[in-house]
Amino acid sequence: MIDALRPRLTTFAAVLALLLLAAPFAGLVVATDWRHLGFAHGDAGAVAVSLGLSLVALLLIALLGTPLAWWLARHRVRGQWLIDALLLLALLTPPLAMGLLLATMYGPYGPAGQVLERAGLLLTNSAPAFVMAQFYAALPYYVLAARAAFEGVPRELEQIALTLGHSPARSFFHVSLPLARLGLAAAVALAWVRALGEFGVVLIVAYYPQGIPVKLWVNLQDVGLQAVYPLLWVFFLVALPLPLALGLAVRRRLA
Repeated sequence: MIDALRPRLTTFAAVLALLLLAAPFAGLVVATDWRHLGFAHGDAGAVAVSLGLSLVALLLIALLGTPLAWWLARHRVRGQWLIDALLLLALLTPPLAMGLLLATMYGPYGPAGQVLERAGLLLTNSAPAFVMAQFYAALPYYVLAARAAFEGVPRELEQIALTLGHSPARSFFHVSLPLARLGLAAAVALAWVRALGEFGVVLIVAYYPQGIPVKLWVNLQDVGLQAVYPLLWVFFLVALPLPLALGLAVRRRLA
């Protein structure tokens, strides 16, 4: 009897979980006033800021995070647990707390901030500060996902490439990267959504220029709930295409 009911219970639990996931988005569809849907003042600028600067942050994350993820996947050093602890600490630190830490280090009175300000780089309420906030918010997610992708690549294949005369760099670009591409695609998608949706860190160090998350908060405070819905829809339309495109590409390669 129990064995007969188990598939039904599993199906019921799965359907219930999906319904719970869909409920907030269904609520957004119902609550949106489609007849008077329109941007509040400054919404278009917030979309442009988030799109442009998030792409810059994503590029930096991929350029710096990919070598780090490969190194972590392929090397074991004394005190490895400290490196793992640092990644987890960066991942688990609350966004507002991370924003305060960045302001302490890179703000106008911080040790790094004072040096950079003399060089003409201001990391408070500026475009570089916005990119920095997104970089710190999304980098740990990318590194951990990319590390798992590289750990899934058999080391024997890299060793074979080396014995055939390939340099370590050529082995990395022609063996490691192609074989880890599916996991790296997932890491890129995760970092993109994480950077684009970051609120807490950006709120502290880069309130200006206002991106989508901060502008959502401003609209809610200054205008009301109805002013939030148009920008929410734009956020989903902006955030989803890259993960969906990467997911489709992955499925096609696996097919």
